[in-house]
Amino acid sequence: MFYKDERLALFIDGSNLYAAARALAFDIDYKLLRQEFARRGKLVRAFYYTALLENEEYSPIRPLVDWLHYNGFSMVTKPAKEFVDSQGRRKVKGNMDIELAVDAMELAPRLDHIVLFSG
Repeated sequence: MFYKDERLALFIDGSNLYAAARALAFDIDYKLLRQEFARRGKLVRAFYYTALLENEEYSPIRPLVDWLHYNGFSMVTKPAKEFVDSQGRRKVKGNMDIELAVDAMELAPRLDHIVLFSG
């Protein structure tokens, strides 16, 4: 429960939340999510963390990243690492755990609540 004068920030681990939502066949309305927390308290920041494939002409996540940025989310991105696993499958890795944790710790003294969305 939040009080109107309490400061809060959202920290969204994009790839983990996306994977969990997909596994549950669930779509997330990010605009409504942000509005709901802004209504419940003083929303200081809404962060969205994701890794992006830099070398690809088109990234399927790029439209979402652009939309979130335009709609008031603070985007934190870094290049994803691409590799081939032992079975020869192409894999993409881009953990944002450290970036998220550091940002949360830095902002913590100015917040009453930290809300973490992950998988």
